[in-house]
Amino acid sequence: MAQKTNYNKALVLWLLSGAFLILAMVVIGGITRLTGSGLSIVEWNVISGTLPPLTDAAWAAAFEKYKQFPEYQKLNTGMSLHGFKQIFWWEYLHRLLGRVIGLVFILPFLYFLVKKQLSAWLFGRLLLILLLGAAQGVMGWLMVKSGLVDNPHVSHFRLAVHLTLAIILIGVILWTVADLVSARKIQKPVTPASGRLAWTVLILVLLQIELGAFVAGLKAGFSYNTYPLMEGEFFPSHLAGYLSWSTIWENGAAVQFMHRWVAVLVLGMLFYFWQQSRRITMPAATRNLAGLMLLTGLLQTVLGITTLLLAVPVALGVLHQVVAVLLFGLAVLAAHRVSVSNYRS
Repeated sequence: MAQKTNYNKALVLWLLSGAFLILAMVVIGGITRLTGSGLSIVEWNVISGTLPPLTDAAWAAAFEKYKQFPEYQKLNTGMSLHGFKQIFWWEYLHRLLGRVIGLVFILPFLYFLVKKQLSAWLFGRLLLILLLGAAQGVMGWLMVKSGLVDNPHVSHFRLAVHLTLAIILIGVILWTVADLVSARKIQKPVTPASGRLAWTVLILVLLQIELGAFVAGLKAGFSYNTYPLMEGEFFPSHLAGYLSWSTIWENGAAVQFMHRWVAVLVLGMLFYFWQQSRRITMPAATRNLAGLMLLTGLLQTVLGITTLLLAVPVALGVLHQVVAVLLFGLAVLAAHRVSVSNYRS
């Protein structure tokens, strides 16, 4: 990795504010999904879609467009204009925030570029962030588009990619901030094993979030609302011999099963990482980070089980998603510390 620039507080605050807005985007996206609001706006008008309907005629026109698509025809037949407005606003806020995030990233980027405050490596990193943001927005529309067909449900594959791009975007931002504020020179990890362990934890957390997106997309959290067994069985017996690699990702019970037990694996790895952080010579800040990750993992596990047992109430479902992002962020910072810092106590 190239050497970092001098610590620029304005740059750091800008990037952290962007990461916070993306987290807010994830929250509103979760509410949009859980309230069944994601297919209420059937067009993608980047400029003209900035304003919501402002007159009764505009609301009636938007509602008529919605009526032409399968979600209304197959799921919401007879919905009133008032009911349409309720689902419209969450999707509108989600899209509006996406536009705001675009401006929050592009305008300061141009300012710092004109002021020549971006080194070569930082310019490249920020371009990557902008490209990831654009890809995430495009994937959001492709996800919505997948539900404007005969089957009025968005593709869970596209949902997973949409969420994963947002999570990776947050990760790249946090890694960049860590590069900017770190006072240490870039050196090898304290041991190769510590670097591999931190990256293993990070990848497992990302995998678990991906599985969570599949669970959400398949609405798998609304069934088998018992724990640790699935309605009295370790794995639903009626699925034995039925699933294959090509069908397992279309089956809500199978995906929920994986999400349950990968969670246990993640928690075990967090405990192991915390334990190893006390055996290897690391500064107190890194050991504390490992402890915070373990506590966050425990909280996330409890939230996940509670959310399942209560059949995914909106507030708990969204909180479960938020804590997952926080855990991922901590894992990114831990990987950064053991990968590029020189561990001088």
